[in-house]
Amino acid sequence: MSALIREPNITGHDDIYEALVRLHDDLDDAASLQAWSRLTLLLINQIGNKEIVLEAIRLARR
Repeated sequence: MSALIREPNITGHDDIYEALVRLHDDLDDAASLQAWSRLTLLLINQIGNKEIVLEAIRLARR
């Protein structure tokens, strides 16, 4: 069974953060939420492991 990686595991943190902030540029609240939801579903599909996704959801809810 795989476990959720909880230590930093990516390079280019600043670039990714900026892209996440820019995702919402010029979007109203509804469009921003839709874009965020689409991104989340794309990343969940990329992870492809139900247990890891559910663990991440539990941790995010804290």
